[in-house]
Amino acid sequence: MRLGGLETGFLLVPLVSFTPYFGVAALVALACALWARSRAAVAVLLAVCVCLAWLVVPRAVAGEAPAGGRPLRLLTANLNGGRGDAQVIVDLVRKLDVDVFSVQELTWAARERLTAAGLKKLLPYEVTQPMPRGPEGSGIYARHPLRERSGLFRRVGHHMPVAQVALPGGPAVEVVVVHPVAPVPWTVDEWEAGLSNLPPAQAGGPPRVLAGDFNATLDHVVFRRLLGTGYTDAAAATGNGLAPTWPNRVLPPLVAISHVLTDGRGAAVATRVHDVPGSDHRALFADLRVR
Repeated sequence: MRLGGLETGFLLVPLVSFTPYFGVAALVALACALWARSRAAVAVLLAVCVCLAWLVVPRAVAGEAPAGGRPLRLLTANLNGGRGDAQVIVDLVRKLDVDVFSVQELTWAARERLTAAGLKKLLPYEVTQPMPRGPEGSGIYARHPLRERSGLFRRVGHHMPVAQVALPGGPAVEVVVVHPVAPVPWTVDEWEAGLSNLPPAQAGGPPRVLAGDFNATLDHVVFRRLLGTGYTDAAAATGNGLAPTWPNRVLPPLVAISHVLTDGRGAAVATRVHDVPGSDHRALFADLRVR
């Protein structure tokens, strides 16, 4: 199913998120087959293990770090309907020396708490689209001036603002906040449309970064199609592609659905995930270099 990109419907789409865990299960099953001395089962399971290792292992191996480029330190966080701890977010922005903060599930109340905690002193420019409640609101905060852009793509899902960041030393960098709906039984088609409509990577124009809660893992075919246009996943490129970001409340984090993607003019030096009390998502930090 994963190799062929055959996941469809509300059962298989969430299931494919757990592909790395199927790799572990296949190893356990292979060990049992070896113990039982079943040649047929060993042959089949060995092939399954090789396929899954080919799919999963590369995202845990760091690639070559970029040699140059302008630093762009980006933090993305889903605030869980505005319930994420504003002071923790601001402390992360300060500690990590963040240049751009991409925020999802931003409510009016959360925006006020972020301001009260000192976010605007660190990132004085903003393009925000908060909502009274729920998951729809989003926004971008930046250290450098922002210019909002509209009409880049047809949004399907929650608010996904786009802004160009006046990063010193070169052309502005275009940042897209990503937050399609979650693929629950009644929204799978909308989820797929939300990801399919995201702007593809481009060779010309401003360098582009997509950052947010994609509600998709590296194993979803619609996400892989987006990568196929020329984007690189920052976490996978730095060997952290298996670091889970959701859920992070009653259960420990299990899957990586928050991402930072760079086009061919950008690359990641390092990535890390951080807990945010009150949110069911971990925040994702990416230290990028942009030409």
